[in-house]
Amino acid sequence: MTPLDFLARWRVRIGYLLAVLVLFLSRPEPRPIVIGTCVGFIGLAIRAYAAGYLHKQAVLTTAGPYARTRNPLYFGSSILALGAAIAMNSWLSAALLLFYFALVYTLVMRREEIELRGHHGPDFDAYANSVPLFFPRLTAPKQPAATIGAFSWAQYQKNHEYQAALGFLLLLIALILIWRLHVA
Repeated sequence: MTPLDFLARWRVRIGYLLAVLVLFLSRPEPRPIVIGTCVGFIGLAIRAYAAGYLHKQAVLTTAGPYARTRNPLYFGSSILALGAAIAMNSWLSAALLLFYFALVYTLVMRREEIELRGHHGPDFDAYANSVPLFFPRLTAPKQPAATIGAFSWAQYQKNHEYQAALGFLLLLIALILIWRLHVA
């Protein structure tokens, strides 16, 4: 197993260990929790929108948010991570969380790009040439009618996207409990 394979398969489990550390280092207070929650909800909305379009391994998804960035789920996750970092109210927690995200997801995006190129060949190359890897473009490129898709709640559920919302909710509950322990 290569380091890229390891990170791709274990990134969530490693993230749980990191969560324990950054929660321990956090210094939550009501105002940062509220601001972080608002930022996090933006990230969750982007992830939800992307998950409703994504047909993993079945087709090359290029419609909806995938017309603006090749990785809208990870872009949404970055905003979600920023919200969590704000809510934790600790520079050290924020630095660890954001460093982890930047390192792991940069490598994971590159690994997935190799897989997609292997599965979809020239179609993926054309897509990659017109759509940025991470930061969304403001306008979507013109696409052939065959790539038009629509958001689907069934696809959102099939992709288990509700787990991201549940994880963020659990983080917020933990931060509120930590804050309550510090003020008690």
